[in-house]
Amino acid sequence: MPMREGGSLPVLAEADDGFKYVVKLRGAGHGAKALIAELIGGEIARALGLNVPELVFLDLPHEFAITEPDFEVQELMKKSEGLNIGLHFLSSALAIDPYDNPVDAATASAIVWLDAFLTNVDRTARNTNMLQWYNSEVWLIDQGASLYFQHSGTDAAKAALTPFPYIKDHLLLRKATMLAEADARAHRVLAPEKIDAIVDLIPDSWLVTEGDDVPAVERRDVYRTFLKARLENSKIFTDHAIEARKSL
Repeated sequence: MPMREGGSLPVLAEADDGFKYVVKLRGAGHGAKALIAELIGGEIARALGLNVPELVFLDLPHEFAITEPDFEVQELMKKSEGLNIGLHFLSSALAIDPYDNPVDAATASAIVWLDAFLTNVDRTARNTNMLQWYNSEVWLIDQGASLYFQHSGTDAAKAALTPFPYIKDHLLLRKATMLAEADARAHRVLAPEKIDAIVDLIPDSWLVTEGDDVPAVERRDVYRTFLKARLENSKIFTDHAIEARKSL
């Protein structure tokens, strides 16, 4: 079933393990780069102790699109044959309204820090990408707009040193009163080997493009460079977020 709420047109599908997943399709707008951002963003969020639906690799066979009556969706699914990514579907979850749903300062600060670290332009009032589910906990979905440098043509090492001005629009910035503490904890949790393990999850097929002779290992190292340099220089974006909060 197409989920037309998302700009990338994900689909809700039942997999052969009997569970339902929100499937992010490789053939959508930003292609495999959005899937890489979803994978890296989701697993870093999980490492920081935040709630993220289980992420799985999903193989989409040719036959899956044949019975789809919507031509647009059918074409998208045909372009996405092969390996895609899915998020476990959180049945009955509701979108977060920070004015009605309480989010504590530590959680808000961890989420704001995460999105500044990953340069995630979403998580605004227009597109919250947060759900309330299971005992009113906050769950993060849709990290696909993260790692903005992928689309801007900016060198990864230079992009790692940016303050990320879009944090001023973050839905939880007002509640993020513990950003310095969130930064300190992230440094304890995101050891270099942890970052390496997450980056190593990226499938080679998402890193290579037809007609491009750059090997997958080199493209994977771009993500290592960005994440490690950004963490090492986290004071830049953490201080900027603190100042942005003061100006609200």
